[in-house]
Amino acid sequence: MNVDSYKDLRIIYMGTPEFAVAGLAALLQAGCNIVAVITAPDKPAGRGMELQQSAVKKYALQKALTVLQPEKLKNPEFLHQLQDFRADLQVCVAFRMLPEVVWNMPAMGTINLHGSLLPQYRGAAPINWAVINGEKETGVTTFKLKHEIDTGDILLQESFPITEEDTAGTVHDKMMPIGADLLVKTVKGLADGSLKEMPQLISTDAVIHHAPKIFTETCQINASRSMEEVFNLVRGLSPYPAAFTFLNGKKLKIFKCRKTAETPETNAGELETDGKTYLKLACANGYLQLLDLQLEGKKRMNVVDFLRGYRF
Repeated sequence: MNVDSYKDLRIIYMGTPEFAVAGLAALLQAGCNIVAVITAPDKPAGRGMELQQSAVKKYALQKALTVLQPEKLKNPEFLHQLQDFRADLQVCVAFRMLPEVVWNMPAMGTINLHGSLLPQYRGAAPINWAVINGEKETGVTTFKLKHEIDTGDILLQESFPITEEDTAGTVHDKMMPIGADLLVKTVKGLADGSLKEMPQLISTDAVIHHAPKIFTETCQINASRSMEEVFNLVRGLSPYPAAFTFLNGKKLKIFKCRKTAETPETNAGELETDGKTYLKLACANGYLQLLDLQLEGKKRMNVVDFLRGYRF
């Protein structure tokens, strides 16, 4: 294949959330031939529980692309449809786990875009855990899918810094265009033969961090930990699903806070306020000034507006 022949590749794109839209848009803009898009089935949501389309489906329909929404990826009818597209390559971004019969179908296999610098942060929530763990850098990796999740041979990687002002939300937004560009470079490199697959080598003394799914218990603040750890937890879970503590038995979500290195005068986990301008949470070695929060049953607001309407 010559350098320009990537446009002749028949590509199936798999993805569901907003994060995956950027990659699909970049491939189309580069002139790639997307023969079909696979995304999650429509799901009921909202007060009326009306069926909602995934972000990828909405975008794909705008671009008049063929969309498939299988309930089960091993369904024989779906597998026949997939074969009929005669794809050379499949691209998977923020989708679900693929069975081998699917990822091994195209001659060139299936590539995945992952939101970390593999082998670090394998798993479902790499952006959240990188911020929760106070990392100063993260990145994106394209790799070939194989049996064990997120373990396939690396194709390309690109890193970028995480600042102390970053949250999981801002890192996600920075990552989208970087990942989309990397996808295009990967497809071009595979087509012209310039990319060499590199196995994920882990040295014996390396500390490998994992990125498991976020559960409710992950989000509950343990204020007996250091101020820095709790600060990073808040950043790593903002804006969703959000770290929380309790105020008079009601869940209090915290979206933004600021560190204050004062020796706490109260027990870790207790909240202090002047009732007008500040609300702070005592941690093991300092306070967190709560700036943006939401009490159960109320809307999200800044701390001054919250205190104006709440009586302690």
